[in-house]
Amino acid sequence: MMVDVTLAQVGKNLSEAMRILGDGQRELEAGTERRCFSRTSIPGPLQGDGQDVATILHLVHNLIHEEEEEEDKPRQHRMQNVGEQGHMALLGHSLAAYISVLDRERLRKLTTRILSDTTLWLCRLFRYESGSAYFHEDDRDGLVKVCRLVINARYEEYASEGYTVLSSKQPIIYQSASCRPGLGQHLCSQLGLPLSSLCTVPCNTIFGSQHQMDVALLDKLIKEDIEAGKLPLLLIANAGTPGAGHTDKLGRLKDLCDQYNMWLHVEGVNLATLALGQATSAVMAATRSDSMTLTPGLWLGLPAVTAVTLYRHEDPALSLAAGLTSSQPVEKLRALPLWLSLQYLGHNGIIQKIKHATALSQQLLQKLKTLTSIKTSGVVSPIPPISGASLRDVLGSLMLSIDVDHSGMFFEVEDELTSPVVLFKFSQEMSAASSGGSVEGYCAGEKEVLDAFNRWLGEQLAQLVPNSGIDVVELEDEGTCVRFSPLLTAAVLGTQQEDVEDLVEKLSELVPVMSSTMCLRQDFREETHRHSPSLRYMEELSWPGLGAVQYKPQAEGMDESRTKQELKKINAELLKKLQDLDTDIIFSTGPEFGTEEDCIFVSMVTEDVDVSELVDTIAALGRDIEESGRLLENMTEVVRKGILEAELQLQKANEEKLMEEGMLRQLPVVGSVLNWFSPVESSIKGRTFNLAAGSLDSTEVTYSTKAQACRPSLQDSPTSSSKRLPGQRLFRRSGAGSDSFSETSSIGQPEETTREVATTLSSSIHLPTSPSVPEEDLQITSEVSLEEVQESFVQEPTQVEAEEASEERNPEGQEVE
Repeated sequence: MMVDVTLAQVGKNLSEAMRILGDGQRELEAGTERRCFSRTSIPGPLQGDGQDVATILHLVHNLIHEEEEEEDKPRQHRMQNVGEQGHMALLGHSLAAYISVLDRERLRKLTTRILSDTTLWLCRLFRYESGSAYFHEDDRDGLVKVCRLVINARYEEYASEGYTVLSSKQPIIYQSASCRPGLGQHLCSQLGLPLSSLCTVPCNTIFGSQHQMDVALLDKLIKEDIEAGKLPLLLIANAGTPGAGHTDKLGRLKDLCDQYNMWLHVEGVNLATLALGQATSAVMAATRSDSMTLTPGLWLGLPAVTAVTLYRHEDPALSLAAGLTSSQPVEKLRALPLWLSLQYLGHNGIIQKIKHATALSQQLLQKLKTLTSIKTSGVVSPIPPISGASLRDVLGSLMLSIDVDHSGMFFEVEDELTSPVVLFKFSQEMSAASSGGSVEGYCAGEKEVLDAFNRWLGEQLAQLVPNSGIDVVELEDEGTCVRFSPLLTAAVLGTQQEDVEDLVEKLSELVPVMSSTMCLRQDFREETHRHSPSLRYMEELSWPGLGAVQYKPQAEGMDESRTKQELKKINAELLKKLQDLDTDIIFSTGPEFGTEEDCIFVSMVTEDVDVSELVDTIAALGRDIEESGRLLENMTEVVRKGILEAELQLQKANEEKLMEEGMLRQLPVVGSVLNWFSPVESSIKGRTFNLAAGSLDSTEVTYSTKAQACRPSLQDSPTSSSKRLPGQRLFRRSGAGSDSFSETSSIGQPEETTREVATTLSSSIHLPTSPSVPEEDLQITSEVSLEEVQESFVQEPTQVEAEEASEERNPEGQEVE
């Protein structure tokens, strides 16, 4: 057997490249400390000497994981699980570059064989008989080429006259309101059509799924366009809407397209189930469509594999003019990665992967039905009361909403069990869940609150079970929902049944927390209003938690800018104190792009949380912070005035001493001799500085009685009256049961929780003395607690006296406390 040396080298190089990148990935996961402080991320000139393959691959690896290494954070996004079939797809890209350099004849034969095999396999696999295939990188590009094909077919002079022939009859493209966002606009921009050529058909409002196209309304719109002189050109239908995964009534839509000579194009994730032995009738109708777009790379976990558009058309010239086929052999090599991967997996391997994904969705759906407060999104909507329409119109809409197969058998509207996409959401009526009080004005934002809770639920599940591929979708009618679409994620992430079990387990843990938080939101609001105006409840409906609160300090005598500054400072310090508490509750500044600022956001809570105690603690801490700030501001002014008064009294005392002792005693040598022969007994005149009262008093009483006033001990300050059990954390009710939701509203106002906040200030302020009296010095030593200062505003000030002069006084100075 002849072996192509170059071809063997391609496979060897690919294996070596995957090994190098894989080794680097394992080193990163193992936490190997390897810091490269090179400037690889900064573009620079091309080096003069070439580099080997290993060096270049290491550079690629460093660029891929550069951000993770610099931030030193655990990875939050998993890379795609590239298995053996993924290696085959990557090998296809390498082989395509090698094959492109073959001689033209050999290249033509090889590309024709690859394209023919891949087209045949896909058409048989997805039951699309007599079809052709177009391989494209952008999954929208196939629809663009199909539209050009239809325009060339319906406008015979389009090839010669161009867009001028479209003015006679404007082409109209119809799409469902549940189509991919921006798909119609992309078509119009690529085809050069005005947006008026795009018609969006609303979904059902009375019968069937609210994500399915309204067939009766579509029929009406087509008739109106024909009467207006327009040309219905193409209809885009869904076999699995991007959001909910629902399938349109493809059988009825195909009949409607045949009636008006329109082209039917189908796309969606549910087309993957055509490969299964038992596909639903709704999806099977897609095999009658004129074209459909498949994404086997996502379904089978194949990296960098093109999308495929299967279509039926008999004129190869028009297909060539539309760009669906090409005479360039190199363009046909797009199918090479898929050609290799399909051969590697085989028919049974492909079926097994799709069957595994659908089994995961059914497993999760059955588990969700056992959970309370979790609502799954079915495709059958309840029939509303008939009003504002005649019985004939309603019956006509009903008949058009039911699929009919060719044998005349009627089928039910698609049930949720047939959809491989699972949608679920947390649902709880807040009006019924509130444990007390009126909810008027609160139910208006109930939908927005539920959307925030479900958004949080989806983010938590995606973080806790990353292999599940859970994401969050925004739907027009249902609001925010959590979506599980294993056809798009299972093959990529390697999702298994154990991951679904883990997902249900985490969900069962999060749902009770969400239910209790929803029940206590109204109680938190009422308790906050009870502390008004010091506390202000912030109406932030998009916050998934107990709520948001803001402490408002007293703003008497402060301008607006000073008030905002004080508000921001107090709430920031209050948040820090709350975060330091020994509690399971999380306090934060809220969402990054929230509308409210300088607020404290309380996260999810459990059912045993005492909301009253929580709000009381927030209010008490806020008051302590505010009073402490005011005390420091007042103390600054008091100390400044006391120093000035002490300087004046010291100067006056020095002058009196000078007059009493005479001038001779002040001379350095003469004064010492005179004092030795005739000592002078000078009276001690100390001063006590009362910080609370801001007064400077004499210490004669202290020296005469040799006693010091007693001060209240800080340890005697009152403590919290609430008693906690050993190990019980803050804000938890002891013995809270399952019916503790209703307890918070019946609890009366609890005893005010007093917190022992004692701030001891010790300062030694040395005042300069007069040069004529060098031996005299003034020292102010004060100790005062926060409680003493607060009591001084309602009681007589407690003086802090000096100790006995013989024990603490400097022989060469006077002491003032």
